[in-house]
Amino acid sequence: MAVQREEVLAALRSVALPGGGDPVSRDLVRALVIEGDQVRFVLEAATPEEARAFSLVPALAEAAVKALPGVAGVQVVMTAHGPAAKPPAPSLKIGQHPTPQQGGPQRISGIDRIIAVASGKGGVGKSTVSSNLAVALARQGRRVGLLDADIYGPSQPRMMGVSRRPASPDGKTIEPLQAHGVTMMSIGLMLREDEAVIWRGPMIMGALQQLLGQVAWGRLDVLIIDLPPGTGDIQLTLCQRTHLTGAIVVSTPQDVALLDARKALDMFVKLKTPVLGLIENMSTYICPNCGHEEHIFGHGGVAAEAAKLDLPFLGELPLSLDVRLAGDSGTPIAAGEGPIAEAYARLAARLVAGGMA
Repeated sequence: MAVQREEVLAALRSVALPGGGDPVSRDLVRALVIEGDQVRFVLEAATPEEARAFSLVPALAEAAVKALPGVAGVQVVMTAHGPAAKPPAPSLKIGQHPTPQQGGPQRISGIDRIIAVASGKGGVGKSTVSSNLAVALARQGRRVGLLDADIYGPSQPRMMGVSRRPASPDGKTIEPLQAHGVTMMSIGLMLREDEAVIWRGPMIMGALQQLLGQVAWGRLDVLIIDLPPGTGDIQLTLCQRTHLTGAIVVSTPQDVALLDARKALDMFVKLKTPVLGLIENMSTYICPNCGHEEHIFGHGGVAAEAAKLDLPFLGELPLSLDVRLAGDSGTPIAAGEGPIAEAYARLAARLVAGGMA
């Protein structure tokens, strides 16, 4: 028997909206069509700004309706009514920071520590370090979460070997996935693998808040957040709105990478976020055929920078083809055995011993 209109509306009433209410009580539902086991509808926000704040609502609404008996497919479109609000008058001060939320950075219930893994530029292996560090901590008995906060370029689903879309049985919370002993969540799990995220800053910041606040993380000793490279909206929002234990900055040894790493460090200082230490990635390459050791990107630059800034140097991680193959296959190298897994185990042990994880 085909699903009925009232059943669909009842399911949508279970979807909580930011600011209170649900799509039905706030009169967002338009063009509801039921054809056999297929359901289509439009969610029309009052303004473009409201639509941005509801960035994850279509996925939650889709999950709630798809859970109904007799529904095989759901199509949801988010739109907005009316023109965008006029921008404020120009100001001489360019790039002003958003006003922090009342009460300052907030803790996330059930999570003891939150560590942001950052880099000044792309291509230094920050996401690889994030996934392997999370797995290494889990192997040492910690309850670990991993949040892929690189909204434009999420890579953790591939690196952690997960592709299933997260469920939302009640339409209010998102159930994260489990992989290699780690609880993980990524916007990439809610999109097609080749689908681009084309959002402005407010939508990105809203999505980050929902991934932090609407995911059922449970009890965690530590949540690792894989940040995008650089010093943009995600970093600013996270540091201003969420209580962080601190940040780890990843860099390769060469001067160009260190120039950008210094900018990331300066950002955390200005945002009053503790820097837990620096990691030198791709520090050493050992030829698998002859055993010759080569420093392709230089060596020791990150350790020297840490000493110069009086920051902890957390360790060196080698450059290896095995690391890339492991990440592409969905099983981080820290989940196995060998010299590189041991390097990550030492890094995790150092964080645990220092009370940081």
